Amino acid sequence: MPNRTDKRASLLAKALEEEIATGRLEPGTRLEEVGLAERFGVSRTPIREALLLLTASGLVDLRPRRGAVVASLSIERLLEMFEVMAEIEATCARLAAIRMTDTEREALQRQHHECGQVSTSGDSDRYYEENAKFHAMIYAGAHNSFLTEEVQRLRRRLQPYRRLQLRLEGRIEASFSEHTDVTNAIVGGDGDAAADCMRKHVAIQGDRFGTWLSAYGAGSAKMQAQA
Repeated sequence: MPNRTDKRASLLAKALEEEIATGRLEPGTRLEEVGLAERFGVSRTPIREALLLLTASGLVDLRPRRGAVVASLSIERLLEMFEVMAEIEATCARLAAIRMTDTEREALQRQHHECGQVSTSGDSDRYYEENAKFHAMIYAGAHNSFLTEEVQRLRRRLQPYRRLQLRLEGRIEASFSEHTDVTNAIVGGDGDAAADCMRKHVAIQGDRFGTWLSAYGAGSAKMQAQA
């Protein structure tokens, strides 16, 4: 069970990653523990833990004598990462369609149903959490530990962008519809169809990223300046 500090650190990391993703915290900005602790009204301990979480996901760099700074990431680089993510997740889906056990397929269908229940709430953060569980089941169903490690590493790096793009109007409903196609292909044992559906699902997120950026105005301009 996560302790209070872990929960606090997770919430702080989530708040900071949103500010980084939307450009409110620009690349190169120093993230000083004392200042952040005062701003959020917490001790330095959960701030330090939050910065470590952001470092692990690649959003923050820890530099000698400079401490924690916001990592630089251009729009072009981000779209390249989505492109690679689409291919890796497509491979996971193809292998899952071939290798998942009956029990795993049933669990995936139940999780897909749960995503459907949450999709009607309009709560994008809650949907993201259920959506992450859905994708994790597919990674595990591929039964390839190295592939799972790599896809999870890249997913952590893209997490804030995948979460925030769900705030686009109609994106949650579209995401769930895409999940339906992926689920049907995997449960039906059609590896090629599963890969194709998953590739389109993740690639759409990358394609929509430009639209997502424009919705954040100033954040878009700041990130474009880094491209």
